[in-house]
Amino acid sequence: MQKKAAGAGEGNEKSVWFVGTASGILGSFMIYWWYYSENNKDMREVSMFTNQEILKIAVNQSALDINCREEDFFKEENVVVRSEAGRFARKYYKEPIACNLVSYGNNVVASVKDEYKDIVEEYISKFQFFHCFETPNMHWLESRLKQYGQSVCFMAEYFLPDVRRIEGLSCDYEIRILTQKDFSDLYLPEWGNALCEDRKELDVLGVGAYDGGQLVGLAGCSADCETMWQIGVDVLPAYRKKGIAAALTSNLAMEVLKRDLVPFYCCAWSNIRSAKNAIKSGFSPAWVEMTAKPTELVEEMNKLRV
Repeated sequence: MQKKAAGAGEGNEKSVWFVGTASGILGSFMIYWWYYSENNKDMREVSMFTNQEILKIAVNQSALDINCREEDFFKEENVVVRSEAGRFARKYYKEPIACNLVSYGNNVVASVKDEYKDIVEEYISKFQFFHCFETPNMHWLESRLKQYGQSVCFMAEYFLPDVRRIEGLSCDYEIRILTQKDFSDLYLPEWGNALCEDRKELDVLGVGAYDGGQLVGLAGCSADCETMWQIGVDVLPAYRKKGIAAALTSNLAMEVLKRDLVPFYCCAWSNIRSAKNAIKSGFSPAWVEMTAKPTELVEEMNKLRV
């Protein structure tokens, strides 16, 4: 019997084992990729935005809204610019605006009319930037602006989609995609967050949940600017806490992303139900805003809500 070269047979056996193992790993990977792809078709159909690209689009739009530069939102120090809503600002930015404070979590960028500049500069230098959007510090600003007939009017938190988490969620009801022509009979109080009767021309896309032939939930988005559409959602009281709001919000967000646009979501700090829906639907907090307007306008808005 011929004597084997030392290790020759062992090496061949190892080579066969390695090839077989590599093939097994590759096969397992292909099976996993097929499974992942089949169960994430929604993400394959949407645009290839990254979270960084989505944030950049939002920051660019905020800069257009308040007349500043994109890099201002990322500075360590606060920034004050002259208030001026340009023609590319979001459609709901309407004069008169005394000042608008915006933060992406790094500082405050304050867009201010010249006559209130000294007040706002002192305010944002007096308190930590994140405390400028809450009481009791906000009363300092309010009391001084009121001497000039101005008051804090709007405060809100804004959310952007997280592409690592967002997907079209399901619920126990039929979901239909709706377009502008479907909205004509839906400008009713129960759909006041999803649609805006005063700006019908901006309501461009929606998703409805139906129980039989009855509309029980509606998410709509408004084309507030060229690159971003805002989502609002309503669910009839008897159908709440059934996952409908998240299903509508997430599916509408996916439809917006498919159009190479960025969906965004807005709610008040105190609206816990709405904030939880945003997070469940695949959104994450992105920025906050606080706006001051003439006191008489604020009082008129309060009268309308009585």
